[in-house]
Amino acid sequence: MKKVLLLHGKESQPGGSKAQAIKGAGFELINPDLRTGWAEALQIAQDAVDIHQPDVVVGSSRGGAIAVNIDTNGAPRVLIAPAWNMFGSADTVPSNTVILHSEADKIVPFEDSVDLSSRSGAKLVSVGAGHRMSDSEALSAMVSYL
Repeated sequence: MKKVLLLHGKESQPGGSKAQAIKGAGFELINPDLRTGWAEALQIAQDAVDIHQPDVVVGSSRGGAIAVNIDTNGAPRVLIAPAWNMFGSADTVPSNTVILHSEADKIVPFEDSVDLSSRSGAKLVSVGAGHRMSDSEALSAMVSYL
């Protein structure tokens, strides 16, 4: 069974709609609690990668920034409205990264994902109804890239 590490956003918590969609699709889910400061959240996420060796790392909003700033040990990333320009220092990702972002996002500018995609050669998919990316179209897209 494929293991998915899900790094939730700043205003989110483990077990939300993305976690339910991943589990519902039959994947093994690792979903640590990142409701802490930036440095500690980075360490929690890196420890989760090192211990669980996920097949895919999914990061949403601040969790997307965390995913950009850790070593996934080669696991591809699926970034959902990643707030990489607001948190951390990394400004590129491996080219096997997929970025899902809504053009209607009012919290993290869609243009930030256009920029990250063009810098990195990552695939950018315009999908979803807003920043939360919890609508069925966004959740289906996320699951399809796992």
